[in-house]
Amino acid sequence: MRRFDILAENLQFPEGPVVMPDGAVVVTEIARGCLTRISMDGEISMLADTGGGPNGAALGPDGMLYVCNNGGFSWNTESGLKPHGRAEDNAGGSIQKVDPETGTVETLYTACGDIVLRAPNDIVCDAHGGFYFTDHGHRSGRKLDFGAVFYAKRDGSHINQVAFPLIGPNGIGLSPDGRTLYVAETSSGRLWSYAIAAPGEVETPSWPSPTGGDLLAGLPGFQRYDSLAVEECGNVAVATLRLGGINVVSPKGDLVERIELPDPYTTNICFGGPDRRTAYITLSSTGRLVRMEWARPGLLLS
Repeated sequence: MRRFDILAENLQFPEGPVVMPDGAVVVTEIARGCLTRISMDGEISMLADTGGGPNGAALGPDGMLYVCNNGGFSWNTESGLKPHGRAEDNAGGSIQKVDPETGTVETLYTACGDIVLRAPNDIVCDAHGGFYFTDHGHRSGRKLDFGAVFYAKRDGSHINQVAFPLIGPNGIGLSPDGRTLYVAETSSGRLWSYAIAAPGEVETPSWPSPTGGDLLAGLPGFQRYDSLAVEECGNVAVATLRLGGINVVSPKGDLVERIELPDPYTTNICFGGPDRRTAYITLSSTGRLVRMEWARPGLLLS
């Protein structure tokens, strides 16, 4: 197992790490309903009270944080903290905009036309004033909400559906040239790719692709995918549930390497440091944000 440093502990199911310009890392704490700032010297402070269940986050070119809010989970605490379905008091899914200087929270979207957002999960900004995000959906008893991918403008003026249906879409990212969209599907353990035709529009291959995308990777064994980050060279680093770790997949779908980590809910990864060769990873069920050296530089975002 590769060596790592623990930057913060006792977090309430942290996800969505974002490296800020000053080197601090902001994470979402889903179970606390807030964004938390972790300074370079390890000081922890609440940045914003979002309510609900803040999940994935991204730093926009405008310096604002864009947050996927799933509305809130119920929790299983038998062996670490784990999500256990939609909370009875779920506030509804939304996309929020947070000012990192003031902590002010603004709700941008709660629906796409007549499609109500159910459980927005992860988000990535593009170079055209917008962002792509996944809506994971919910499972209740024998009923399942199919998930989808949406595209929206950062100013709150437009939203459209990009891909449907997916079963538990989670992590999302863009290739270095911005021409390919990657989406990790949790329940199937599949990583899908979509050729982008225009901002918010993807080319769809012919039937029988069930998601409208091309299968990039489906590694053997019972692996469930969570969030992802893209390396500067184009590799996709996917956080993997149950086995606990990060799988790095090439743009051709080959496994480059696997990094094992001691939490079956290894959920998110982002890159920082002066050369972007420092990985920040959330070990969610044990409430930790960890840092480790990375073999290759991560993609420069925004």
